[in-house]
Amino acid sequence: MLQKMLCTLLLLFCLPVAGQPLDVASVDRQRILREAASSLAQAPLTITAFPSPRSSGGVHDFYSEGDYWWPDPAQPGGPYIQRDGLTNPDNFVAHRRVLVRFSVQVPALVAAWKVSGERRYAEHAAAHLRAWFIDPATRLNPNLQYAQAIFGRCSGRGIGIIDTVHLVEVARAIEVLEEGDVLSADERRQIHQWFTDYLQWLTTSRNGQDERDAKNNHGSCWLLQVAAFAHLTGDQQLLAYARDRFKTVLLPTQLAADGSLPLELKRTKPYGYALFDLEALAALCRILSTPSDNLWTYATPDGRGMARAMAWMAPYIRDKRTWPLPPDVMYDKEWPMRQTSLLFAGRALGKPDYLALWASLPADSSVEEVIRNFFIRQPALW
Repeated sequence: MLQKMLCTLLLLFCLPVAGQPLDVASVDRQRILREAASSLAQAPLTITAFPSPRSSGGVHDFYSEGDYWWPDPAQPGGPYIQRDGLTNPDNFVAHRRVLVRFSVQVPALVAAWKVSGERRYAEHAAAHLRAWFIDPATRLNPNLQYAQAIFGRCSGRGIGIIDTVHLVEVARAIEVLEEGDVLSADERRQIHQWFTDYLQWLTTSRNGQDERDAKNNHGSCWLLQVAAFAHLTGDQQLLAYARDRFKTVLLPTQLAADGSLPLELKRTKPYGYALFDLEALAALCRILSTPSDNLWTYATPDGRGMARAMAWMAPYIRDKRTWPLPPDVMYDKEWPMRQTSLLFAGRALGKPDYLALWASLPADSSVEEVIRNFFIRQPALW
């Protein structure tokens, strides 16, 4: 309780005059520097250090296996069967883990450079970026053809594209890093080319199109990646496409008229999934909104929009005991975290109560499942 009060007081202290942005860097400074210090001690590591004999791809191809797929007791050695919401601990997740490690360390290092001005943080972040996107020996191929495979069923699925939602904050960190001179012009070009190539695969491959058309949080995270990577590369055509799709596809299919998220609420982990989808939708609004096209205030003719979605979910973040559905089958006690949707919406919609609630929640977790599903961790970059 004392920590919550101190965080809230610090938040209020860092609020400038009305109408100006919240100084998140001041709120988060010590946390940022602590995390960056840990990252400085760790060398870059990519998927090439973890080959999988079960992958149909090569050493530079990302590979993962579907979370909720298990051996069939009735058919040992046969195709796996699904158990929704229950993660199989024996599936191959090494590539996902090292990608999450990358997505934790680079934003922390760039945020530390931003708040301290110390070049060593930026240089170490740049070393990670070179390893993942440039170095021929360690780089990641710009596709997810072999993500979320299922034993005995398929070598990869469109649903696996959600694994690279962790590159969204990496892309933002790159934009911030490019304000300095740590990366050469040629390195910037090569990194941008990687994301351009990945965007091409995301938008034209069968797996990409399957994920684009997903009705739940997968469709949101596909569009979020397109928006984030298009913003980094300056692809105005894709940014315009993303704005239109948010308004004409996501809002009508993701939100109910009351602002709830019915496709997430019917899952076995409705609370966690609702928070996750709301994070993606809020990040889309943050990236895509312009002075002439504000997605935060946009609503469909029947009123579906982000303001209503936040108003529906915020009370359950504030007091989870009021949640009207059964608890999540796994990791129920680990949520909520310091949801970025509260920060982004609080700023955009002028809701100081959202900002105070954001400040009162835990910013970090040591639980792997939480880290994996909490993909914006350095709000000072945004």
